[in-house]
Amino acid sequence: MNSTKITISEATPVPTTVRGNSATGVSQARQAARAFTDRLVPTPRPDVADTLVLVVSELVTNALRHGDGTFTLRLNAHPDAIEVAVDDASPRWPRMRTPDVTGSGGGFGWPMVNRLARTTAVTRRAAGGKTVTAFLSR
Repeated sequence: MNSTKITISEATPVPTTVRGNSATGVSQARQAARAFTDRLVPTPRPDVADTLVLVVSELVTNALRHGDGTFTLRLNAHPDAIEVAVDDASPRWPRMRTPDVTGSGGGFGWPMVNRLARTTAVTRRAAGGKTVTAFLSR
């Protein structure tokens, strides 16, 4: 009797980097996040891909709004997590605040990212500014 052993290994896509300085960059970052998940093996569940796109959109938008108008997004795959890292030029760290339910002031994004991510971290960059990192479960 012939036996065949099949080994399925996780392919790790090449890390993805997106740089931007406008609202167009947010759209490009979301598209890059979706394409990144499409290349993962095994393919993540749709809710994982949707969560990644949402977290990327929020962190990149925050970098543009609060971080001097530029960002660099990096996506990396790990065996059990997807790493999202966003650099911006601002030394100010994200903060939790009471959401403004009147619709004019925000306050929803950073708490949402912290609920969706397995872990988050903010680190200072030697060149100035900061990196906001979120690890999402695969």
